[in-house]
Amino acid sequence: MRNKIVLIDGHSILNRAFYGLPDLTNADGLHTNAVYGFLTILFKILEEEQPQYLTVAFDVHAPTFRHEMYAEYKGTRKPMAEELRQQVPVIKEVLQAMGIKTVECAGLEADDLIGTLSKRCEESGMDVSVISGDRDLLQLATEHVKIRIPKTKQGRTEVEDYYADDVKARYQVTPTEFIDLKALMGDTADNIPGVPSIGEKTATKIITEYHSIEAAYEHVEELKPPRASKALLEHWDLAVMSKELATIHVNAEFPFEIEEALLGNIYTEEAYAYFQKLQFKNLLARFDVTAPANKVEDYFRVVTEKEEAERIFAEGEHASCIGACIFQDTKDVLPLFAKDAGIGGIGLCFGDEEIYAIFAGGDIEAKWLLKQLGLLAERTERFAMFDLKRVLKDLELIYQDHCFDLTVAAYLLNPLKNDYSYEDVAREQLNLMIEDKLEEESKICYEAYTAYKGSEVLWEKLKESGMAELFTEIEMPLVFTLYDMEQNGVRVEADALKAYGERLGVQIAALEQEIYKEAGEVFNINSPKQLGVVLFENLKLPGGKKTKTGYSTAADVLEKLAPDYPVVAKVLEYRQYAKLKSTYADGLAGYIQEDGRIHGKFNQTITATGRISSTEPNLQNIPVRMELGRMIRKVFIPEDGYEFVDADYSQIELRVLAHCSGDSHLIAAYKEESDIHRITASQVFHVPFDEVTDQQRRNAKAVNFGIVYGISSFGLSQDLSITRKEAAQYIEDYFKTYPGIKVFLDDAVRHAKEKGYVTTLFGRRRPVPELASSNFMQRSFGERVAMNAPIQGTAADIMKIAMLGVNRRLKEQRMKSRLVLQVHDELLIEAYQPEIEEVKKILKEEMEQAADLKVPLEIDMHTGANWYEAK
Repeated sequence: MRNKIVLIDGHSILNRAFYGLPDLTNADGLHTNAVYGFLTILFKILEEEQPQYLTVAFDVHAPTFRHEMYAEYKGTRKPMAEELRQQVPVIKEVLQAMGIKTVECAGLEADDLIGTLSKRCEESGMDVSVISGDRDLLQLATEHVKIRIPKTKQGRTEVEDYYADDVKARYQVTPTEFIDLKALMGDTADNIPGVPSIGEKTATKIITEYHSIEAAYEHVEELKPPRASKALLEHWDLAVMSKELATIHVNAEFPFEIEEALLGNIYTEEAYAYFQKLQFKNLLARFDVTAPANKVEDYFRVVTEKEEAERIFAEGEHASCIGACIFQDTKDVLPLFAKDAGIGGIGLCFGDEEIYAIFAGGDIEAKWLLKQLGLLAERTERFAMFDLKRVLKDLELIYQDHCFDLTVAAYLLNPLKNDYSYEDVAREQLNLMIEDKLEEESKICYEAYTAYKGSEVLWEKLKESGMAELFTEIEMPLVFTLYDMEQNGVRVEADALKAYGERLGVQIAALEQEIYKEAGEVFNINSPKQLGVVLFENLKLPGGKKTKTGYSTAADVLEKLAPDYPVVAKVLEYRQYAKLKSTYADGLAGYIQEDGRIHGKFNQTITATGRISSTEPNLQNIPVRMELGRMIRKVFIPEDGYEFVDADYSQIELRVLAHCSGDSHLIAAYKEESDIHRITASQVFHVPFDEVTDQQRRNAKAVNFGIVYGISSFGLSQDLSITRKEAAQYIEDYFKTYPGIKVFLDDAVRHAKEKGYVTTLFGRRRPVPELASSNFMQRSFGERVAMNAPIQGTAADIMKIAMLGVNRRLKEQRMKSRLVLQVHDELLIEAYQPEIEEVKKILKEEMEQAADLKVPLEIDMHTGANWYEAK
């Protein structure tokens, strides 16, 4: 039986993986999609081939003979994308950790190394499998050398296999003749120029007849068609150079010992640590290893006796920092101990060697544990936990000055991540790799230790980044304000919600019949495929865009047709009603708790700009554009004896833009307390203020708000249904009117390119990695982010300051009124009727004085018996 070696073209497979998979980054901001894709292909190949030997060949960035030859003809090769370039050393380190042989040599390309190795190994009696995305390597195919070309499509890997006979069958030429075929037809992907005017079909015909370019040149006058004859005669030098470029050297000199390529256990502890760092969690299951034990585990202690727990709490009273966690009662945690209140116990750490998992059970009551932990929180200088809001109800903690939420701190330092678990913080901030398969008590100790140790590291980084005050004065107090809002909840009239749903159901049923009548048939309106056929084939409406799954019926496609085709307008209306019913009329009902209120979640670590988000349910996404959508607000009602007071910032982002840009014209417009959109229209369109038409005001409004979001001429043309040229002129005139805004936006982009981030007035950073992308669309998106994030982020900070002030005043004055909702730029107070005037006073003072801007902050305020009336 012959031994087998697999030879992998490193850069080629890495390149294929990079362009075949969506962008991925780990917690450190390192792009990882190429490495992940490479490893996926590697594992697939090894499972299929079961080789005894393995080697990965890489190009060296130093110029090779072929690089220099091609440069003389047509400059240098296209530079590697930066996101790909940074992954090359990473894959080399990972392969080294896996014990996989790699080879590279200055002056030789990877395919020369592979060509030479495939010949050597075949001559020594081995079977060879070459893995590359480069079809040039087909020239190496023989009876014992198989060329395998992977393709990555939508995350899936497919592989084409070629022995010598397969090359002949596919291309009508032998592997050796394949070189000459490429010399004639060229290959832009491999920088082989070829001969102008000779394509694949003609080249194949020439080589199958003459077998080489030299033989073809000897019969150049006989070549058909005549243009091929003329082209080869005039560009013979290009054909010769192209053949040299296409030819892989198989007798190169470089050191290589076959035994170094012997394949052993690639699932090593070192490799496991790399996979953890790269966050390839779904690949970790391949490893039958555990992460190397961390020394800190020597100090983990499990406590089940009250006497010992009391001693530990007594020692903790003298600690300047406490790291803690509260864990729930679970089946797999010390089942011999009974627990109450749903609390399994606590994790506690107040020193490098004082790390405890204290379990409830026996004579240790959960309530006693929580009380002791709360007392420690009061007495220590720093009380550190992850996701503090989640456990505030258990701790009954009000001493917020002592608290340090690591989830919030980690979010501020990197707001682009999806989660901020203790495992992530341990890895990123403490260089601790935590094994997934640990016992529960070890996980608890790790979380408490990471809270203790990580809080100091994160605090120093917050100070270095200028966000310490943002953390202590805004974000940490906000944890408690959001907790209050979640506990308050908002009352919903269940019967009214049900009636609203029934009303929507009637509207939907009526629209269904109207659509069927217009279409002339009954079909599933919710099926994009069926709808596409009805609209673009049966009714023959214009503008049909065929995709792999059928015609596109996306909103942007249908909205263009709606004004001229009533059936399309009704389909859009049907969709709106159907979403209202499923998401709100039916969806909200499931969230109403026994007290008749919805207690949603408010999240402060989700959005990159700093805005608060709402989930379970998303009350920030209540429809406002259509009247029937706004009617849903009628089901939100205050308690008996209360009214809603709703306060909404007026044009807060435009006011922030005026302040940040310092544009004198925009500042003056706001100080005049006039209609800002009419003023803008007057100045941009050069008409007297009193003669501005409604259409001109609408256009100015679109430009005003669009500028905040870095709108392009294309985007504005779509919004206003005008030509791109007209939109570009609008924007140009706008910047002439407000020149300070253009300077500010340009400076924001320049700062983001230099520093990698933008900041709000309160120091919040928003990284903009898209600006370093090699992709034009990504860079354009990054520029819009750089323009908008300082504005939107500052507005979000101002809203948070206002929320803190309002909530603090309501509590300090021991009022019955309570803050129940925050939606974008709006606050909703459930106000006790005798306190309404005081509530209005508090809202006006706290919201309008939340920031000292060059223009006044203003609010619109209303009261009502339900949210609809108050709004």
